[in-house]
Amino acid sequence: MGANDEYVFLGCYTGESGGEGEGIALLRRDPATGDLTRLGVVARTPSPSFLAQHPRLPVLYAVNELEAGTVSAFAVADDAALTPLAVQSTGGAAPCHLAVSADARHLLVANYTSGSVSVHPLDADGVPGERSDLLHLDGRGPVADRQEGPHAHMVAPDPNGPDVLIADLGSDRVWRARLDAVSGRLILVGAAVVAAPGTGPRHLRYAIDGALLLVGELAGNLTWYRPDTSDGSLRVAGAEPSSASSANFPSELATGRDGRFVYVANRGPDTVSVFAWEPEGATRIAEVVSGGQWPRHLALLGDHLYVANERSQNVTVFRVDRETGIPQAQGEPVGEGSPTCVLRWIPPQAGR
Repeated sequence: MGANDEYVFLGCYTGESGGEGEGIALLRRDPATGDLTRLGVVARTPSPSFLAQHPRLPVLYAVNELEAGTVSAFAVADDAALTPLAVQSTGGAAPCHLAVSADARHLLVANYTSGSVSVHPLDADGVPGERSDLLHLDGRGPVADRQEGPHAHMVAPDPNGPDVLIADLGSDRVWRARLDAVSGRLILVGAAVVAAPGTGPRHLRYAIDGALLLVGELAGNLTWYRPDTSDGSLRVAGAEPSSASSANFPSELATGRDGRFVYVANRGPDTVSVFAWEPEGATRIAEVVSGGQWPRHLALLGDHLYVANERSQNVTVFRVDRETGIPQAQGEPVGEGSPTCVLRWIPPQAGR
């Protein structure tokens, strides 16, 4: 490792979910060039399709996206080797996203198929225990084969308080819940966002000016919401198709570090769209090929964008122009079986 090199973990689908991955893979990243070097598989665990890290401890978390869902935790050594710490049942089917609460006392997991969110207390070492709660969502949407019931796709804890946003693809809602830090109970407050029927909320992120950005997997769009000055509720402020192609199932979104650009991965057309973000909202200014098939996840790290192309078994690297925001492919893609998540490892002592 060079003095400034970083580690990147990759999640994937393994054979248990019809994928070709082997577990959590480790790569070395050169921050100056953006180049990735594959180091190998560091944890053989079934379908670790999404990853997260503890905010203050060297602990990595992974969902295991199985019919009987579980979450796995690993201690991370200085060389990024992983040591298993615990595996806990999420109480639901096909967990696809997870996040640590702002106070680092709980781990929250979105169970996609069963439409629920599990809560797991974290001990002083960051090890998750058995569920302290399992919140079941309710509702459906007009897309019969995808919205027959609730489908929790993302959990987003408020970094400054107890609230948690839950993107529910099945009900066209972004739910607001409140986490009790003592009991570990997750109480549903109500709908923070009521999206247009058939939107299919998948992932969300806040823009630099506080607007809530939402990717609609079923509608194939990027929508943004702003607080209503009269009551503080979130109201739709605009929407744009995330691709010039109509046959599109967008997956992940990211924002540039200065907030001027928003990036969306588009499955179907296999592209990444670039939006300029201004006070009046988002405008799509470019759409570049992802360099693979079915871009499920992307991560913007410094001046480089990394795209996990699930079906072509590779991760592509782009250098992002600081002025235009437009990514340009560089080098050869890194091969990896069914990649689904890109996570830069930030050692706690270096950035916490």
